[in-house]
Amino acid sequence: MEKIIDITVFGCEPDEMEVFQKISYELGVTATLIKDSISESNAGLADGCRCVSVSHKAELSEPILLALKNAGVKYISTRSIGFNHIDIQAAGLLGMVVGTVEYSPGSVADYTVMLMLMLMRGTKSILRETQRQNYCLNDLRGKELRDMTVGVLGTGRIGQAVMERLKGFGCKVLAYDRNQKAGADYVSFHELLKKSDIVTLHIPLAEDTRHMIGCEELEMMKQEALLINTGRGALVDTAALVEALKGQKIGGAALDVLEGEEGIFYHDCTQRTIEHPFLSVLQGMPNVIVTPHTAYHTERVLVDTVRNTIRNCLNFERSLGNV
Repeated sequence: MEKIIDITVFGCEPDEMEVFQKISYELGVTATLIKDSISESNAGLADGCRCVSVSHKAELSEPILLALKNAGVKYISTRSIGFNHIDIQAAGLLGMVVGTVEYSPGSVADYTVMLMLMLMRGTKSILRETQRQNYCLNDLRGKELRDMTVGVLGTGRIGQAVMERLKGFGCKVLAYDRNQKAGADYVSFHELLKKSDIVTLHIPLAEDTRHMIGCEELEMMKQEALLINTGRGALVDTAALVEALKGQKIGGAALDVLEGEEGIFYHDCTQRTIEHPFLSVLQGMPNVIVTPHTAYHTERVLVDTVRNTIRNCLNFERSLGNV
């Protein structure tokens, strides 16, 4: 008789709960669903569970990891592709394994192309003016994607999905990745920056990729080039980006992620002052679009994420001979 596997799910959103209940039943596991994000004070709720699932919205510091370890947790499945919200070094020293999930790359790829089109057509200004009932044509004429060269930084699953979608627009696509496994027109990092009309970021955040787009890189880009970031905020030196935009060194930017977004994105900030050195400046620029880390937020990704976080836990239990 198979053992029943218990999983504690922290930071379970209302729309996740029904999906967790359905898929955990299908896969034969017991999932304890906790609305609150993981914290040092509630980590004990996982007592007796070897596996937990956490949201990417919560920071897992060493004290939280230690509290989970004391509760008996050995495996953490984060419901995200990235893991920069988890102190991986501390987890390793504590003997804990961290796993990420894969989900449909189409969600972020679709959103990325949408942001490109919005920037090229000046959609932000158009929407603002029509809301004021000003229906005059914008002085800035839009461009067509087929006339552009798009540089894709990072050709993993999402980067490849972006390139696949761009084929239908007939534009030229350049690519850069240290691991050149996709069928793409690979060039050097600096050549991509110099030749691209649009640069889109799909590289994981690590110490060696932090601020990979800084003053020097922005200087290399075309004066009318557009920068798209649906990866991680810290891939871009935000201070350098603001200066480049103010100095009209590049044509615009669309940012679904932002350095220092923690505590702002995913929160209703309408009744409080936002303390961020650049957010209000960026939002005030007509050639900049800022959205709250929402590119992944689709129904398909919800199902993929829940199913794969449970499968991660099951696979870990199998590795221990418990399933």
